[in-house]
Order: sequence, then C-alpha cells, then structure tokens
Amino acid sequence: MEEMEEELKCPVCGSFYREPIILPCSHNLCQACARNILVQTPESESPQSRRASGSAVSDYDYLDLDKMSLYSEADSGYGSYGGFASAPTTPCQKSPNGVRVFPPAMPPPATHLSPALAPVPRNSCITCPQCHRSLILDDRGLRGFPKNRVLEGVIDRYQQSKAAALKCQLCEKAPKEATVMCEQCDVFYCDPCRLRCHPPRGPLAKHRLVPPAQGRVSRRLSPRKVSTCTDHELENHSMYCVQCKMPVCYQCLEEGKHSSHEVKALGAMWKLHKSQLSQALNGLSDRAKEAKEFLVQLRNMVQQIQENSVEFEACLVAQCDALIDALNRRKAQLLARVNKEHEHKLKVVRDQISHCTVKLRQTTGLMEYCLEVIKENDPSGFLQISDALIRRVHLTEDQWGKGTLTPRMTTDFDLSLDNSPLLQSIHQLDFVQMKASSPVPATPILQLEECCTHNNSATLSWKQPPLSTVPAEGYILELDDGSGGQFREVYVGKETMCTVDGLHFNSTYNARVKAFNKTGVSLYSKTLVLQTSEDTDSEEQTLPFPVPSERLPLRRMSPFSSTLNLQPSFPGRSYFDFRSSPHQLSLHSSLQSLNAPGCNFEPQSAPYSQLVDIKKLLAVAWFAFDPGSAHSDIIFSNDNLTVTCSSYDDRVVLGKTGFSKGVHYWELTVDRYDNHPDPAFGVARIDVMKDVMLGKDDKAWAMYVDNNRSWFMHNNSHTNRTEGGITKGATIGVLLDLNRKTLTFFINDEQQGPIAFENVEGLFFPAVSLNRNVQVTLHTGLPVPDFYSSRASIA
Repeated sequence: MEEMEEELKCPVCGSFYREPIILPCSHNLCQACARNILVQTPESESPQSRRASGSAVSDYDYLDLDKMSLYSEADSGYGSYGGFASAPTTPCQKSPNGVRVFPPAMPPPATHLSPALAPVPRNSCITCPQCHRSLILDDRGLRGFPKNRVLEGVIDRYQQSKAAALKCQLCEKAPKEATVMCEQCDVFYCDPCRLRCHPPRGPLAKHRLVPPAQGRVSRRLSPRKVSTCTDHELENHSMYCVQCKMPVCYQCLEEGKHSSHEVKALGAMWKLHKSQLSQALNGLSDRAKEAKEFLVQLRNMVQQIQENSVEFEACLVAQCDALIDALNRRKAQLLARVNKEHEHKLKVVRDQISHCTVKLRQTTGLMEYCLEVIKENDPSGFLQISDALIRRVHLTEDQWGKGTLTPRMTTDFDLSLDNSPLLQSIHQLDFVQMKASSPVPATPILQLEECCTHNNSATLSWKQPPLSTVPAEGYILELDDGSGGQFREVYVGKETMCTVDGLHFNSTYNARVKAFNKTGVSLYSKTLVLQTSEDTDSEEQTLPFPVPSERLPLRRMSPFSSTLNLQPSFPGRSYFDFRSSPHQLSLHSSLQSLNAPGCNFEPQSAPYSQLVDIKKLLAVAWFAFDPGSAHSDIIFSNDNLTVTCSSYDDRVVLGKTGFSKGVHYWELTVDRYDNHPDPAFGVARIDVMKDVMLGKDDKAWAMYVDNNRSWFMHNNSHTNRTEGGITKGATIGVLLDLNRKTLTFFINDEQQGPIAFENVEGLFFPAVSLNRNVQVTLHTGLPVPDFYSSRASIA
C-alpha cells in the first residue's frame, strides 16, 4: 500500500487529494488547488467572444496562447502568458513533488463560499500541472468538472490503514493492540480477550470477526452520495455514452448533446470496464513477478562479480610478484585495467538494479491503486477513470517488454594472463596477446575496385590474402580526421566491407585496416587516400552519369560513432585510380572508371542516362531518415523518406547524413496534419534527446510551428514568434549554410522570420520531431534557392 501513496497525492499541494476533480486530460486536482492556479485570459480569447465571432468552440477550449512563452528564456523559475499586453509576469512555483505550477496573475476575491460554489473570474483558464495542457472554462467554472469519488474512497481506506493501531477494549490494565473486531458486538479484541470473552462456540460462533482497520472503516465511513450529472445537477447518472466515454443522465439523452449518441446500460459498461482492467492487471502482475525474480538475479550477479574479481586479482598479483622489477611496473597497469573492468561491471549492474527497482515500485503502486479502484462499487465514478487506468496499465506493461529484464553485463572476466614469455617481452605483455601461441593473421588486402566515395560517405572493402592459412576473427578499420591527424578506430567486426558516414565534404582522409585473432593483430594494410565529394566551387562538367545497382556494405553513421547498421550504398558514383607509390595508394576522381568491371547498371536507365551537371550533383546531398538512431515510436515508410509516429508525445528522427561544411538545403512536405499539433524541423547533434520536442535540449536548433504561427527554439529557449503556420500539403524548407554559420527556415517558398540561428558550427544532422497527428515526407538533393544564392554572392 505504501508504494501507492504517490498516486493519491495532488501534483500542486503535494498532499492527499481533497475533493478531487477530473480534468479532460484524465489527470486529477484538488478542487481548491484548481482554483488557485486559474489564470484570467483576455476578452478576445474567451469562448463567448469566439462564439460571437462565429468560430466554433467546445465547452472546454484548449487555450490557443503563445504556448511556450509560459517559460522564461533560461527557465529561471519565472513565466507569464506572453502575447497579452495586460498580463503581468507572475512568478512560477514548484509543488512539493516537483511539478511546476503557475499561480493566478491576481489574487482571487475574498469570499465566504466553498471552492466549488465560489464564483470563478470570467474568461478563466486552467493549465494541467502534469501534462501542461491548457483549457478555457465555460460559465459553469470548476463545477463543470466531474468529481472523482472513486479516488476519494481509495484515499479514505488508505488513510485508515495507515492510522495508529487500535487498542483492545476489554483489557483491564494496559490495553494491548487489537487483532480483530466483531461486527455484531462492535467491540475490538486482542487475542487473549477474544479467547476469554468471545469464544468461537455457541451463539458467538456465528459472529463475523474482521481485521481492526476494516472494522474501523465500516464503522466510520458514511455512505457515498449518489452520482449526479454535471450538466443537470438534479439528475442521477443512468446510462453510459459510448461515443463520449462518460456517464450521462436521462435529460442529457432527451435534450442534451448526447441525444444522437450511442448509449449503453451503466451497469453493463461498469462490469465490462472492470473486466478489462482486471485482464490488463493480470499481464502487468506477471511482469512484476518477473521483475522481482530478475532483481534477485541481478543481486546474485553482484555477489558473483565480487567473488570473481577477488579471485582474479589474487591470481594476477601472484603471477606478477614472480617477475622482475620491469614486470612490477607492468603489474600496476594490469591491475588498473582489472579494477576498471570490475567497477564498470558493478556500475552497469547496480544502475540496472536501481532502474528496475524504481520501475517496479511504480508498477506495484499502480497495481495496488488499480486493485483499490476495482473494489469501488460506484459505476459512474469508476467509468470516469477506467479508460485512463487501462491505458496506463497497458503502457506500463509494454515498458517491461522491451528487453528490460535482460542483464546488461555478464559476471565473467574475459581476461587471462600467461607468465611464460621472456623478461625482454614484458613491455609487450597484454591480456589479449597472452591468450594463445598461434600465429597472428596475415595483413588484409584492400580491394580498390570495391572502394568508393559518395557525398560525404566512403565505402571500403578488403579481404585476406589468397594463400593465408591463419584465420582472422575480425578486422579493425582506422581513419584519420581528414586533416592528417591521428588514426582512430571506426569499425571493429567480422565484415569485410564498411561504409563510413558523416565525413567532411571536399576533404581528404587516410584509411587503413588490420586483422586480429586470439593471438594478436596483423600489420596494417597499405594506406588508402579518400577524397569526398567536392563543394559548390568545383569546376562544372557535363558528362553521362548512369547509376549502378545497389549493394549492402556495413554502414557507419559517423567517423567515430559507435552505431552500426546495414544500409544501401551506391559504389560507382565516384570511382578512383591508383597513384603510383610503393607504400601509399591514392584514390582520385576518374569518370572513366565508371565503366570498370563491377559497375553493373542499365545503360538506358532514366533519368541518369541523360547528361547530368556534375557540379550540382556533387554540391547536394541525397539522404533519407535513419531508423537506427530514431526513437522506437517513429514509423517509417517510402524507403525511409516518409515518417510519422505512434505516440501522442513528440519523438525525434534524424537524417542519415551529417554536415560540417558547405551550404545544404532540403524540404519536407506535410502529408497529414490533424488536431493542430506542433511539429519541429531543424538540425541536431547525433546524441540529441529523442523523446522530447526538437530544441528542448542544447543539442538541437529548430523551428516548431502550428496552424497559425511559429517559434525558433534551442536549449528550451523560444524566440521570434512569427505569424503564418502550416496545413496539410505545406512545404517546410531548411537551409543550413555552414560557410556563413547560419540556419534559415522557409514555409511554402517564403522565408519564415529572420535568420533563425547564427554561429552554428560542428557536425549537424537533419532532424524532425512529430507525434501521431503529423506525417511528413523528406525531399533531398535540392539546389540552394536562387534568391539565396544571388544574395550570398552579393554579400
């Protein structure tokens, strides 16, 4: 029961709910707290003024305000409803549980009425402190919100169970703690007094004994009030509207807005929803049981890691102590590696224990709360919250099913030490080298006919020498930084082909590869020089340029990223020749090599069978959305060019290609736009947060837009509100000028506001955030708009 307590507390005051009401978003508030956070809106935003102007509004209109101006530029703790000249800035408070709350701009007038009966200021709106959805109240004010009597009943039972222990009423001296209560006698007994004064025989055998807490509840709790309609206060709920998913009265069906809706019997729907919630809880209960067993497994892993670590350290120290002084210096380095591995394993497992413990506590609290709700005998009150609870239960169950109950770390230390080498080899001593005495693999050979570059990506292929007898367990591909700097590993694995994405345009990279097995690593292959696509200043040429067939090399997302996935690449866009040198091979552009063996393509394939402007082809980038780095709720189609989302919350998806130089332009068309959402478009780092709106953190630069206006956002700072929104069929253009370090946005070929961001530097990926109400399609390979090119040339 203790884990359920957070479900029973108001997000505003942090105390148990008092007279809770249900908001349209299914969240609850104390009636007094709801009144305290009311905000008065301008006359022009009221439902009455909208009706007078002819626009249709619902009973509770979601507030069409400058949404994000509720927060200050740097989230300093102050906020106001921007956009209204008469609205003063009001301080933002935080409730005891950390939820941000906005108090009213002016204190409510003094009144002797209860919060439910006190008049609400005209044109008031309320913002849910949990989901931040705003809505305008109608003439009924807070009385228009249904009361959550089920939640009140659960809180009553919880508080009774947490109260001080009841004492026996028949003890003569120091009363002992009561263990039972007789419902017929209405007396609390301890065990000795029950056996002495209330033996289970004779007429007393038919009396019903219950636990003290249950007896106190049955003694003290008064009968609940009959559920009445919020629109017709004198009418009781008698039916259930299937379309609106709410209990209704007879008068609502006769003359109200539910007259044409499908309705069903209240009792039947009550039983049906109870059955659905019970079935959902069965699945969640199984997950909770598995989670408990998993936590036991993780705790056992901690002990096993501790034991294995102690054993391994003792063995390592014993071997190192037998060597000479040179080995002692090496011993300290090896011990540091073991300790680091030990700490890493413990940290991973403990972090997973902590994460699962928190999630299990939340799951258990939700289960207990749902079980208490099922005990309620108020059909209409239950139906008011059943849909939201069922969705929460299913969502929590899904969260347990995504590999959560799999250990992230093993208990074994895959390290071994062999003390057989000679003393002069001590400086080469390493865990990998000492595992076996078999030969190292032969040096790999780069297959130049398979190597190519495309845009800012490079594909490399290699193989083992034909006469090699030593098998290789894997390969290590290394690349420099494009400026002659130090080599770094970009791929380790068994594949013999890899595509590296996210390189700089018009840059020269050096690449090399080596093989490894249990014994050690081979020598490096010959160094290969790679030239990425040229920038817009390259010499213009016009030549036949057909496209070869697709292949599937291993693709690397960025030069030094750890993300690997399989994606198609197009070898043949830029093939290369040898540069005569015994130790270094160079790849340079050679259009004649397009007809070399291995370039399989249709000679008459359109549109590339016609003449193509090589300058324009190399100046633009062709890319799609990246499923590998996107949030799991993103849905892909149309060869990863079209995306939408399965969630009502904003989710982020990135493009496959990153940019660090040059001028780049791409567009997105809005295929579907329902319920006026706020999609965001822009650029982001590879490690941007994927589960919030684009621009909420410091890794993204974006423009988010609704059907009326747009804002620029970076690091949760909102600037440059601009009139003009989007609808279905609209086109959003993104212009990233890394030469001038600017980011500009367009809507339907018109620049939206001023230059959005300046001084943007580094590696950026195209990015979009959206929810299930939006679907967009990406268009790439587009030239820079003519008016921008002419303006840039003048500048």
